Amino acid sequence: MTGPATSGVEAGVGLTALMVAAARAIETHRPDALATDVHAEHFVRAARASAQWPVHPRQVPNGDADPLWGRLGRYFGLRTRVLDDHLLASARTGTRQVVLLGAGLDTRAFRLDWPPGHTVFELDRPDVLAFKQQVLDRLGATPTASRALVPADLRDDWAEALITAGFRPEAPTAWLAEGLLLYLPPAAERALVDTVDRLSADGSTLAYEAKLGLESSAVRSNPVYLAARDRIGVDLLALFDAEPRPDTAADLAERGWSSTIRTPFDFSHHHGRGPLPEPNDTLAANRWVFAEKARRPSRLFEHMFE
Repeated sequence: MTGPATSGVEAGVGLTALMVAAARAIETHRPDALATDVHAEHFVRAARASAQWPVHPRQVPNGDADPLWGRLGRYFGLRTRVLDDHLLASARTGTRQVVLLGAGLDTRAFRLDWPPGHTVFELDRPDVLAFKQQVLDRLGATPTASRALVPADLRDDWAEALITAGFRPEAPTAWLAEGLLLYLPPAAERALVDTVDRLSADGSTLAYEAKLGLESSAVRSNPVYLAARDRIGVDLLALFDAEPRPDTAADLAERGWSSTIRTPFDFSHHHGRGPLPEPNDTLAANRWVFAEKARRPSRLFEHMFE
């Protein structure tokens, strides 16, 4: 591979995609890894802004005690595993199309064992998708499902671009908004949910991450936020939209969706590893929401604590 390149992926929210990729790379090399992504470290090394970031546990001197690559990194590893499990559970119920909203450097189309006939749609800004594809092409990566790239800005009307790429609104869909809604203005979040609902057949699912309320000054001074800002230039607090968040779960309920809401710590206890609560915790307000559009009660989400 050639040397690190400068790309639009390195600006703003795109830089967080590189941060999450570095966390997935470190998780991949842990002896107790919850998720494996052999492509992640190549994204990190391919971008000039992240070329010197750690991609292996041995490159993190303080291990899990490190606020950035330890605590926050393990959070991203846990989140990856939980959402992997959710998408594969949706696939087992017969869903044959997945839409990754704000796909970033997600490689689920390559690393998960999808059933035959599955299609993964990756929707994100053109520069982010182009950077990712360039790296994957250099690696000779082969997807395990049909894959469709949908260059679009989620703040705009993206439905037509998705349908043009082959999306079928009449078929159940597994939608994923991983680490996305936190960065959208409330109006954009409501518009996104409206579009997802409009394009979702009965049996569709939506998984997303939410934060409850505004954080206190003590939480905003947590070493996790400070380390991300000072060590790698990712100011998460500046990226989070400061306006009061919509109650998307309630909005979905009015549209006929049922939701299961969990904390990350639920899954830390379940898997026996991952972040646990601490004082002035940056993760305390985080919620992972799993919603399903169904006319009758479903047992889909029972898999989460099997």
